[in-house]
Amino acid sequence: MSKEGKYFFTSESVTEGHPDKICDQVSDAILDDLIKQDSNSRVACETLVTTGLVLIAGEITSEGYCEFQKVVRDTVKQIGYTNAEYGFDYKTCCVVSSIHEQSPDIAIGVNETGDREQGAGDQGLMFGYACRETEELMPIPIMLAHKLVRRLSQVRKEKTLNYLRPDGKSQVTVEYEGHKPRRVDAIVIAAQHNNEVKMSDLREDIKDIVIKEIIPPEMYDKNTKVYINETGRFERGGPFADSGVTGRKIIVDTYGGVGSHGGGCFSGKDPSKVDRSGSYMARYVAKNLVAAGIADKLEVQIAYAIGVPHPVSIMVDSFGTSKISEDRIKKMIREHFNLSPKEMIQTLNLLRPIYKETACFGHFGRAEKEFTWERLDIDEALRKDAGL
Repeated sequence: MSKEGKYFFTSESVTEGHPDKICDQVSDAILDDLIKQDSNSRVACETLVTTGLVLIAGEITSEGYCEFQKVVRDTVKQIGYTNAEYGFDYKTCCVVSSIHEQSPDIAIGVNETGDREQGAGDQGLMFGYACRETEELMPIPIMLAHKLVRRLSQVRKEKTLNYLRPDGKSQVTVEYEGHKPRRVDAIVIAAQHNNEVKMSDLREDIKDIVIKEIIPPEMYDKNTKVYINETGRFERGGPFADSGVTGRKIIVDTYGGVGSHGGGCFSGKDPSKVDRSGSYMARYVAKNLVAAGIADKLEVQIAYAIGVPHPVSIMVDSFGTSKISEDRIKKMIREHFNLSPKEMIQTLNLLRPIYKETACFGHFGRAEKEFTWERLDIDEALRKDAGL
């Protein structure tokens, strides 16, 4: 965004009990199980959920063995679907698997051989983004939306609000002046609940225990609008109310609609797929460049051809905020970062069972040690190189 004057921007997030997020977690739990046994597992796993059913499909080539039934049921249980009254639970849901091997045509271009470097697992374009709106160098609307649903999940699991159920959503609208976020204009919460709680009590509880705990007081004013369960009831949720599919919340997973998106999802894909590793690396590049003071906001695009080990293009957009030319920034990216799949995987240590943790509350702006693409360890070298 390079808007001037006053404008509003909105981002959303969802809880781990949302049907699409159940699918992301199942797909990534299967990936973790296999990569733990064989770090070179090739996994492309999709999940679909609906009333009483979990269907997994895709292509997997691995020396490991995944007990799909157990992984699926354990994941559904951990999310919180533990009661048949919810219309979907880990004990009684049907688990159907349709998994086959990865195409050998793909393996020819992707697998490293004696005279051939590992190539990209597919063609595609990936974006990384960073800005100075928050300490995480992320856009503030998506960070607040994530924190709201994480808090909603916390008070459910701790039984602070024992009437809550696993499904839920948040949405935050922020008012900007130029590049500066000034205030929160609107907050939307949808929280699944049992049939006993009074809606007036739920709304008051969520306002006091969730919203006021998360939204900075200086951004919350008398004109901030709050909408909680506006239909008046949200008893039926999760797969009982709506089907879910892996990769249907790609904007929630990234930057909340700020900047661009290449279109590929992350969950269920091993890091040989540049949809995942390339997007993580692009965030790592953008975040270190912004942390170095080279720009106040920055978007990086990298693009690949299947089987080719290096990007076919690199694009930089600093939205007019850079201290040096964008051509110079592109040159620095090539000098300081190796963007081949093999090197990205090594740089970010991606051959580990870390992926289920990424499947909820966003892949970026996280402080957990597994999120290696969030570390700042090149910023000083970049600052020095830029002469800042």
